[in-house]
Amino acid sequence: MQLRHTLTLTGALVLGSLVPGCGPAEDVSEELPQAEVPQQQTAPGEETGTVESAASTSGFTSHFRTWLTNNGYEPTYNLIRADLVGGSYGGKASSTDTVVNQPVIFIHGNSDKAIGTGTAGQSGWTASVDFFISRGYKTSELYATTWGPASASMSAYQYHSKTNVMKVRKFIEAVKAYTGATKVDIIAHSMGVTLARKAVLGGYATDAAEGGQYYVGPSLTASVDTFVGIAGANLGLTSCYQTGPGTPTCGSTNGLYPGYFNGVSVSGRSAYLNNLLSTSGYEGAFRYTIWSTDDEIIGYNSMVYGSYTPRIPGQTGEKVYSGYPYGHFGVKDQTAAVQHSMVKSHIIP
Repeated sequence: MQLRHTLTLTGALVLGSLVPGCGPAEDVSEELPQAEVPQQQTAPGEETGTVESAASTSGFTSHFRTWLTNNGYEPTYNLIRADLVGGSYGGKASSTDTVVNQPVIFIHGNSDKAIGTGTAGQSGWTASVDFFISRGYKTSELYATTWGPASASMSAYQYHSKTNVMKVRKFIEAVKAYTGATKVDIIAHSMGVTLARKAVLGGYATDAAEGGQYYVGPSLTASVDTFVGIAGANLGLTSCYQTGPGTPTCGSTNGLYPGYFNGVSVSGRSAYLNNLLSTSGYEGAFRYTIWSTDDEIIGYNSMVYGSYTPRIPGQTGEKVYSGYPYGHFGVKDQTAAVQHSMVKSHIIP
């Protein structure tokens, strides 16, 4: 498989994720899904090749910043991320601004950030925000924040920590309360998928490095209409088996450790992932995945011990790709039209 991104620049799910193949992962018991590449709809101005992004890198609107502060979210959860260019996005222009479309919350992956600024592996949600705006959404209906350090050099140290889980959880709660929406849509990528799934599932979690057991909150299932998981590692990463649970990202408690296959079943998967797999259908009323069999970060045809790790148990449907440009980041940046169709119409184009 051709390596299209240098790991030190991409903010990979885990450093070293392209270690040579693991035997059990190659025992495929089902036919590979057929890739289908749709015609990407053209946004206004694309015909000339001089498209200026509508996704501002200046952060939340002043109205949303003030609301977050007045309602106790700031500075506790640091959702504004004023320390980063492109650290956040969304909010009303003023108190008279209306919210018509169901709000969409974007959750990025390891080492990425809310809105991209041109750095490899940090494209953020620029393409998706641009497309949604071209289809009638407003800034008051689209939201993103940065949950990590946005640094590829720190990618191996990112995991499903209490800080990360609670930041995503509180962001979902804040957007719903701020917009007054009955339900929201969530689109997540890479490690953001497994963070967002726990944020919605709620219940208890444990992080020994941050005080032990903590309560995330009650389930948010009834508050989510559509959940879209893009290139997630819901069964873990085979590369974490190869390297062992020695880094936080591959941790056997709150990391992406896939466990080991004894020829009959898998045991030893991370406690965090097992918690997410203990039930199904809780991510929202509609649950979709978008992924590729040529994912250069997940590797191994996106499989872990014979199963496709980007799939979410109980999912409503999926869109599967193969080949360039649909790698780990391409399935996020090149599929805005598909994402829009899923959340707006509950249709897989």
